[in-house]
Formats: sequence, C-alpha cells, structure tokens
Amino acid sequence: MLVAFGEFVRAQRKLAQVSQRHLAKAAGVSDSYLSQLERGHYRPSAQVVKALAQAFGMKPEQLYTMLGFFDADDSGDEVSVEQAIRLDERLAPEQKDTLIRVYRSLIGEDL
Repeated sequence: MLVAFGEFVRAQRKLAQVSQRHLAKAAGVSDSYLSQLERGHYRPSAQVVKALAQAFGMKPEQLYTMLGFFDADDSGDEVSVEQAIRLDERLAPEQKDTLIRVYRSLIGEDL
C-alpha cells in the first residue's frame, strides 16, 4: 500500500511538473522525506497527506482512502475519473492534462 501511494505521489508530482523540492516545501516536509515517501518507505501523517492533496488540487479524502485511513466502502467514494486518468500509464502527461480539462468542462467545473 505504501509503495503504491508513493508511486501515485511521484506520478502526480511529475504530471504537475514540479520538483521534489517544490512539492516538499508545499507539503511542509524535507526533500529527503518526500523522496523516501515516494519510494514507499514512510506512512505519512494525515497532515502531510492533506498538504499533498491540496498541492495536487485533490480532496484529502481521496488520498486518505488510498492509505487506508478511510474504508472506501464506507465512504462511498470510488476512484474518480480524474484519478483514473492520472493513473493511466498509457497516456502522456499532456494527454492527461487535456482529458482532465475536457472532463471538467463537460461537468461544468471551473478549470
């Protein structure tokens, strides 16, 4: 679970085109801690998860569920369309960004 979470954080960071240093600063952690988190060596606190979610423009609950803080069945949350797009390794970052923008425009969300 921690390795998958770390891989997700790394993928989100690369999709957002930000450095580890920039994301670490935004989350209030050290560069080395974020590096080890991305490799699945640490289970982040709820506060760090919230800061990461905010940096990615996600709801913290989505990341809490990934880490097992919430039971996905109890929360009623499923994997969001945006998460599915972000996790699809067949798509290039530009394609993911375009798909997310199109999706948001179709559902009437502000970009």
